[in-house]
Amino acid sequence: MRLHVLTLSPEAFPWLGEYGVVGRAVRAGRVELRTWNPRAYTDDPHGRVDDRPYGGGAGMVLRAEPLARTLEAVRAVDPALARVVCLTPHGRRFVQADAERLAASGPSLALVCGRYEGMDERFVETYADEELSIGDFVLSGGETAALVVLDAVVRLLPGVVGDPASLADESFGGQGLAAPVYTRPSVWRGRTVPEILLGGDHAAIERWRREEARARTGRRRPDLLDAEGSPDPPPR
Repeated sequence: MRLHVLTLSPEAFPWLGEYGVVGRAVRAGRVELRTWNPRAYTDDPHGRVDDRPYGGGAGMVLRAEPLARTLEAVRAVDPALARVVCLTPHGRRFVQADAERLAASGPSLALVCGRYEGMDERFVETYADEELSIGDFVLSGGETAALVVLDAVVRLLPGVVGDPASLADESFGGQGLAAPVYTRPSVWRGRTVPEILLGGDHAAIERWRREEARARTGRRRPDLLDAEGSPDPPPR
């Protein structure tokens, strides 16, 4: 999959392709990650890509033309670009289902990082297939959000994670949170691992995990359960 990021801070992204799951995907040739700086596509002699908002108000707004030229340059080298996502605070909240959908959306994806007071709405209306937000809080720019989306999407691509079955066992892989997990030693500072996990009865363990996952979801994220009670969350 080819991933394009339109950003005024391209230096925020190289490390993503060097470490962890995304880094392994890049090194294996499963993912190509490229950044595009709109400053290289502006007609302003000083490289400016922003201007004051019409109607007054604080801050600056990203101009539509440099963003459009940048995206057109992306499409010139990657005509198969399948989807353009603008990362903005007023986008729909990004959830696991979006990561799954974007991972299956096509051979390439472009993320446009907002900055300052936002981007000219005419660019969004003309080029964006959708707008996404990673949460109800304010960031200095869309770069942090893009890193989150990229990581969530890349790990779902075929062959990136060693054991594909593990993806279904994670929190949000089904309808809720995962059950608590434990590892050695069985006693740590006086606190013991639940006895059922030590007994070897795998059917009983799976039942316990489903019950604990459902209970944890109800306590911590009841919004993930519908009014009638959602299906059992993943066991891990």
